Amino acid sequence: MMAGHGDDPHAVGGLVRHIPVLLAEVLGALAPKPGETIVDGTFGAGGYTVAILERGASVVAIDRDPDAIAAGRALEQQVGDRLKLVQAPFSTLDEHVESADGVVLDIGVSSMQLDQAERGFSFRTDGPLDMRMAQAGLSAADVVNTFKAGDLARIFGFLGEERHAGRIARMIETRREKRPFERTLDLADAIATHIGRAPKDKIHPATRVFQALRIFVNDELGELASALFASERVLKPGGRLAVVTFHSLEDRIVKRFIADRADAASGSRHMPDAPARLATFRKSGGGVTPGEG
Repeated sequence: MMAGHGDDPHAVGGLVRHIPVLLAEVLGALAPKPGETIVDGTFGAGGYTVAILERGASVVAIDRDPDAIAAGRALEQQVGDRLKLVQAPFSTLDEHVESADGVVLDIGVSSMQLDQAERGFSFRTDGPLDMRMAQAGLSAADVVNTFKAGDLARIFGFLGEERHAGRIARMIETRREKRPFERTLDLADAIATHIGRAPKDKIHPATRVFQALRIFVNDELGELASALFASERVLKPGGRLAVVTFHSLEDRIVKRFIADRADAASGSRHMPDAPARLATFRKSGGGVTPGEG
């Protein structure tokens, strides 16, 4: 499932008020029932988890952001043993549940993270140039201020699909010699000044660079690939997997995984004695966007 959005891609809301995109479509795909166990691999503000709990299923909710887990403790106490919160990357979900009837993954940054200026995910308000979901490892400022222009250009071009990647990277390399980038608005304004913004442009000139930095800092594509295989390992026969993506890179990874796992593979011609691999997934319907399906 691929979600679409405009200039402000994420809804704003708290734990229970937050209504995630494609909620109806996700619930339709998961079809949670009383007695079942569903893994919410991206707990975030709790939108999917609350809706699944309301259907009577139990939930193992995972998030690597300690703030998200802390915010969910009240809900955990409210529903008792039907909810288990786990602070961990969703790539390790198979380490926290042996089997599940369904898995949902909502890829990308959560509204709660965007709303906290001090986390540095957004340039809507000024904050430190951080972007780390787990608050560990390299920050976005570390990347911007230490990586060579060529490496920055590749990050912006591949992960952000930014057509001005080279120009922006060279500008950053030149500007940081005078003053390092430490704040979100400083970087966003520098990009906007250097690139400019045509009246027809629907997004801010820094949007794709911020996307690329966030994906790189959090290894989001690697995490997604690992999470898909982890989901395959825990799902029971007849289990359901629902993945919400927000841009083409994520969407391609999911589609290729499903296509590969939905096809039975014959033995390799290089290893003719190797057993054939059985299909482990069956695609149920095509991708949808909000309001479709």
